[in-house]
Amino acid sequence: MPQSKFPTIDQHLCFALYATSLQMTQRYKPMLDALNLTYPQYLILLVLWEKEGLGIKDLAERLQQDPGSITPLVKRLESNGYLSRRRDENDERSLIIMLTEAGNALRAKASEINSAIQQMCDLSDPAMTKLIGELAKLRKKRMP
Repeated sequence: MPQSKFPTIDQHLCFALYATSLQMTQRYKPMLDALNLTYPQYLILLVLWEKEGLGIKDLAERLQQDPGSITPLVKRLESNGYLSRRRDENDERSLIIMLTEAGNALRAKASEINSAIQQMCDLSDPAMTKLIGELAKLRKKRMP
């Protein structure tokens, strides 16, 4: 009975996504180091620059992470002076995360990162939009 050929590592989608993700975070690293940020901290700030006043749960949901993994990042950003946490007036058990003046100022410094990454990847605007859309469709697929 003929044995089917097992795909090589380069033929596995999981490896292609994993290796690309590692390479992307390596490309971001020098730009984020200049801002004294880690990649996960940068992602939190991106969400807050889009919409601040979120709670940890909302922030974690937006980043598709567990709230327990977001809390230490938020605390570090707070200790660095980029955001503050305060009690929600409607629910004393919840904390609302707000950007500080320094956190808002960091946005201007970080504004060129996305363009720099697009340029490093040699992607046109339509190609980048298409790639982001395809990856979003893939993320939305649910496992049975």
